[in-house]
Amino acid sequence: MRERRPAWASTPGRRPPPASEKASITATCDKFVLEVLKPRFLPCIRPSATLNYPVDVYGKWHGGRYRFIERFRSDTPDAIEPEFEVAFARLDYLAPDRFDVMWHRHTGQWWRLYHSVSLTEALRCIEQDGHLHPP
Repeated sequence: MRERRPAWASTPGRRPPPASEKASITATCDKFVLEVLKPRFLPCIRPSATLNYPVDVYGKWHGGRYRFIERFRSDTPDAIEPEFEVAFARLDYLAPDRFDVMWHRHTGQWWRLYHSVSLTEALRCIEQDGHLHPP
């Protein structure tokens, strides 16, 4: 007898917003990154010969989720990759102007810290809650 595989199902927070809303969310988040996150967490790039160092903070969509990411560079000759990304916070789209705010733990798991908040509230949470700051 053949084994049945489970079918993929759509779950809340994974469906992307409509294109017009997505563009508006992206513009708001990009402004937040430029005006809040970069000046506060990456005022300048300080190269290091021995350690990984941050070179950029930005955001991008992954399905119905908008991730805030810090990009690192390593100048050591034995580095596996010269650059890599670390996501530190995420907005899961639920409905128009409703998001779950997620924290990326050191274990690689995402944990919901705030449920069904507006975009303005979500960005304020990222700005004020130390768990949601870049590493």
